[in-house]
Amino acid sequence: MTEVPARRRGRPPASESNPVQTRERIVRAALELFAEKGFHATSVGEIGDRAGIQRGALYYHIGSKEELLFQIRRGYTQLMLDAAAGIAETSDAPMDKLRKLIRSHVRLILEHRHEVTIALRDAGALTGERNADLQELRDGIQRSWQRVFDEGHAAGVLRTADHVVTKSVVAMLNMTSSWYHPEGEYTPDQIADILITTILDGVTTPAAIK
Repeated sequence: MTEVPARRRGRPPASESNPVQTRERIVRAALELFAEKGFHATSVGEIGDRAGIQRGALYYHIGSKEELLFQIRRGYTQLMLDAAAGIAETSDAPMDKLRKLIRSHVRLILEHRHEVTIALRDAGALTGERNADLQELRDGIQRSWQRVFDEGHAAGVLRTADHVVTKSVVAMLNMTSSWYHPEGEYTPDQIADILITTILDGVTTPAAIK
């Protein structure tokens, strides 16, 4: 007698929408709820209700709540790394790189402010390999910034390349997500302009001032 393979737990009916679209709905619902309530205060059932997915079918599309959090955080962190590395690796002058880094970072932070809110509030929610993966990406972002500061200091246009300064600049830019509002007084580019002026006033040498 031929053995019938076991069905995957929570397998959705054939009438359900495209699996890719369904997963996107789930991720979007999780992103909204994690940003509103926090990771620990959000239940899997609430994510299913927000996404319009039956709870029994939800696990067919996701491995766990932790996996959802990981994918949300990893996605935007990879974007940040790609942008920073792309700027750092160009042949532009260090000051031009630094201006572009600040502008790019502000734009991405504000565009993904909900993901940043989750990362700042639930920083310790992921452990093990997932946390190590994210840390590697964050370290890559920091290395890109440090490379630009090192180049600027070596060229005599930046006062310092101290890691404390580099990390503090990045941390300050990250915190714009905590107070920015899309309908507020300033656009992301205007905020970036203000921060570029402020940061460069503090770190540039007289030789860099034209």
